Amino acid sequence: MQRLEGRPAIITGAASGIGEATAKRLAGEGALVAVADINRPGAETVAHAIEQAGGRAISLFMDLNDEESIRAMIAATVDHFGGLRILHNNAADMRQWHLDEDMAVEHMDVAVWDSIFHANIRGTMLATKYALPALLASEDAAIINTSSGASLTGDLYRPAYGASKAAINNFTMYVATQYGKRGVRSNAISPGIVITAAASAANGEERYAALMRHVLSPRIGRPDDLAGVVAMLASDDGRYVNGQIISVDGGIRAHFAHVADVADEFWNDMEERHG
Repeated sequence: MQRLEGRPAIITGAASGIGEATAKRLAGEGALVAVADINRPGAETVAHAIEQAGGRAISLFMDLNDEESIRAMIAATVDHFGGLRILHNNAADMRQWHLDEDMAVEHMDVAVWDSIFHANIRGTMLATKYALPALLASEDAAIINTSSGASLTGDLYRPAYGASKAAINNFTMYVATQYGKRGVRSNAISPGIVITAAASAANGEERYAALMRHVLSPRIGRPDDLAGVVAMLASDDGRYVNGQIISVDGGIRAHFAHVADVADEFWNDMEERHG
């Protein structure tokens, strides 16, 4: 299906994980893809794989903490592809030491808090700011921000990360409100548990097993699950979706917290009653 034929797109944080899967999915649907990442060799590998599969892609360096690199990323994409219609703000500060230091609030190092916010929300704002002139010129464009399930609920871990993603949710709605009438849709995807290299480094097998008890789907999420939703939102199939935060989480937030603890008892009771 070529829903995105000829549409220039930027995916940030596209050297791995959700960004890589999205870059390949959009290219597979005909988009002209700028693969942007702080890991330039990784971005080059992904862009090469897209071209080997028959798609069109370029690789670009982008650092969320470097405003000039963000501006240059937008300019290079517009210059190379002649415009911009899709911006997937997927990159986030996932450095392991930052995640390890993102702890209980009473022990929070304010430098860690500021650094996470600086990268995640300021970086998303800057990419949007510099992309908007080209997106508005297309008169039919889509911004898709990667949020997190951590933005919608409280947790014991990583309050700075969760709060920065909650800021992205609100920013998403502001952009939709300001620019929706001018042809730019703005939505966010909120992933649940997704198996990526970064997530695997942050969560051991025991934690995955504990979390899986609360997922209503029969498996943990994969990057391709998120990529499919991004492709829909970027395409005409998503043309009437605007200002939304869409959970792609296997149903982990769709039930009371006690469900995993009583599920076996419930189904055993149903079996006894109804055979």
